[in-house]
Amino acid sequence: MTVAALDGPALVTERFELWKPQASDLDDMIRLIADEETRTFLGQAQPEPKGVFERLERNAGSWSLRGYGTFPVRRRGGDEIVANCGVFHSWRGFGKGMDDVPEAGWIVRRDHWGQGLAKEVMRAALEWFDKTHGQRRIACMIEEGNQASERVAAALGFVAYGSHDLGDSDKSVIVNLLERGG
Repeated sequence: MTVAALDGPALVTERFELWKPQASDLDDMIRLIADEETRTFLGQAQPEPKGVFERLERNAGSWSLRGYGTFPVRRRGGDEIVANCGVFHSWRGFGKGMDDVPEAGWIVRRDHWGQGLAKEVMRAALEWFDKTHGQRRIACMIEEGNQASERVAAALGFVAYGSHDLGDSDKSVIVNLLERGG
């Protein structure tokens, strides 16, 4: 991993460039979650402009207010966003160690699954976070059944500490709560 110039990617790994969010990312961020299978474990996320715009703006706010957030990820030298990964500031509203904390998260476009992207990029993002903000607790929330993300989290050193039901009276949605460091 190398740190690049300010007008380019924020971080560069062997295969990917990690950028700070830009207003021009909206269309690619919509395409990132356009595939229904990609959204399987993303709760209410839909590939519609309003919701994706709000998520992009929240992430930009995390960068502005906290000095960290998720990175839109492109292949080295590429233009398309193929993932969104990093550590953002979160307030989930249900306690259990998930309010007002740094939270790790990753979304990988379906055509890039199974290639080690999330591990490679998240290792770089976590290393940068630790160097920039000090080693401290980072939370992570993964919907039950998302075995691929569970494997990524374990490889990154996250350990389970609880669970929570995000669902309503009609449908249960269990998320596993994980943490690293602290």
